Amino acid sequence: MKRITCVVTALACSLAFAGPALAQIPDYVAKAVADPGRADDAKNDSRRKAAEIVAFCGAKPGDKVLELIPGSGYFTRVFSKVVGSRGSVYAVQPMEYDEKPDKVQAIAKDYGNVALLMQPAAKLTAPQPVDIVFTSQNYHDYPDKFMGPTDLAILNAAVFAVLKPGGVYVIVDHSAEPGSGLRDTDTLHRIDEATVKQQVLAAGFEYVGESDVLRNKADDRTANVFNPAIRGRTDQFVYKFRKPLK
Repeated sequence: MKRITCVVTALACSLAFAGPALAQIPDYVAKAVADPGRADDAKNDSRRKAAEIVAFCGAKPGDKVLELIPGSGYFTRVFSKVVGSRGSVYAVQPMEYDEKPDKVQAIAKDYGNVALLMQPAAKLTAPQPVDIVFTSQNYHDYPDKFMGPTDLAILNAAVFAVLKPGGVYVIVDHSAEPGSGLRDTDTLHRIDEATVKQQVLAAGFEYVGESDVLRNKADDRTANVFNPAIRGRTDQFVYKFRKPLK
C-alpha cells in the first residue's frame, strides 16, 4: 500500500507540474496548430515549436501581425488561424530577397486574412498599426550585401513605427558565438544575440523576456546552420521586446 501511495503521489506531482506548462498554450493556438491545411508543416513542429512560439508572442484573435520574410509560411498559417477573421497577417517579403514568395502567395489566396507585401528591405511599412512584428531566422540577413545591405538600426526603427504602443517585436534567430557581433551573419547565417538585444533596445524598445524552447547546448555555434551535422538543431534565441505604451 505504501508503494502504491508513493506512485500515486508522484503521478499527482508530475501532473501538477505539467498542468501549468500545458495551460500556457491557449486553445485558439492549439486549434491553429491543428489546422489540416498545415499537415506538411506539422512534421516540423517537434523541432520548430510553432505552438510554443506563437503563444510566447501573445498572438490572439483579432490581432494584426506583421511577419518579416515568411519563407514557406510555416508560422504564417498559424498566425492566420489564431487572429481569425477579425485579424490580419501581413507577410512582408523584401524585394532584395532571392526566394520567390510562391508559397506565401498560395497561403494568401487560401487564407482570406493574409496579405503578401513586397517592399524594399530598408523601407518597411504596414497598412495599419500592428500588434506583433515577428521574424524567424531572418534578422541576421538584413546587414548582408544581398539585402542592400540594410542597416539594422533602420529596420528596428521601422518596426517601432509600425507597432501600436504596447505592441511586441519577437525575433527568432540562430545564435553565434558570444562577442561575434555581425561577423557571422553571411558566412554562418548566425548572429550574436547580445548584439541583437543591444540594437533593439537602442531603437526604443523594452526587453520583455525570452523563451528557451529552441535552445541546444550541444551546438557550439561555430558551424554554418546548413551544415548537415547541425541543420535543424541549431541553438536559437527567441527574444520578445515591447514598444512602450507612452
